[in-house]
Amino acid sequence: MTQPIRVRRPHPARGERPVAAVAALFGLFLGLPVVALVARALLDGSLGRAISSRVVLDALGLSLVTTAISLVITVALGLPLAFVLARRSFRGKGWIEAIVDLPIVLPPSVAGLALLLVFGRRGLLSQPLEGLGLSVPFTTIAVILAQTFVSAPFFIRSARTGIASVDPDLEDAARVDGASEGQLFRAITVPLASAALAAGLVMTWARSLGEFGATIMFAGNVEGRTQTLPLVVYAEFQGGDLDASVAAAAILVLAALGVLIAVRVFGWGRLLESRSVT
Repeated sequence: MTQPIRVRRPHPARGERPVAAVAALFGLFLGLPVVALVARALLDGSLGRAISSRVVLDALGLSLVTTAISLVITVALGLPLAFVLARRSFRGKGWIEAIVDLPIVLPPSVAGLALLLVFGRRGLLSQPLEGLGLSVPFTTIAVILAQTFVSAPFFIRSARTGIASVDPDLEDAARVDGASEGQLFRAITVPLASAALAAGLVMTWARSLGEFGATIMFAGNVEGRTQTLPLVVYAEFQGGDLDASVAAAAILVLAALGVLIAVRVFGWGRLLESRSVT
């Protein structure tokens, strides 16, 4: 009886060691600056002082309020758009999808300049806004518009994919049972797409919280009115107070870390990865 030929395979660890070394080095490159920033803010006590600073508290409060408002606007206006893009086929749909995704790849400073050319004192909508007695640039409204402009595409993309993944047969069955389109959307579509919607909300809020370029171009850096937490980091650094800048940055890092932990805890990590390649 012929003995089977055994092929000796190289030990997997030998081939994986170079890859693991490169992965560890790059992971260190990505993580070390963030760890160093947070560690410095904690060890020198600047984080504790920043939390009790009026400037930081005002900026944090403004950031939380404006991001909450921008999130409400995004859901109210972005969810219908996502539904149309997911369920309707029409001429020019590809162009609309490209326009929706464009703010993701635009440099934030370009986004701020574009908003200024539309809503500024000499912008396309300056006369209608003046007729209503509204002045948008360098106000809190400008902060909200800048945050909404740069962050809304994250929610729309995620919601569009989530709604498109809902089985149409389930919705047809609900229609047969006499459900209206509104009831169908609330009871079938939204619950089944809820994970994707939640993932989009998390990423949209995180993007709004960290927005800097469009805000400083369109809303300025006015303390108590348009100075969000990212702008405090910039202002303190420009003013030569490195400790205050590091502390404010650490607060942003911890907030972003909290968002990422929430994504993992609630099981949205895989959804976020799929959204990024959709």
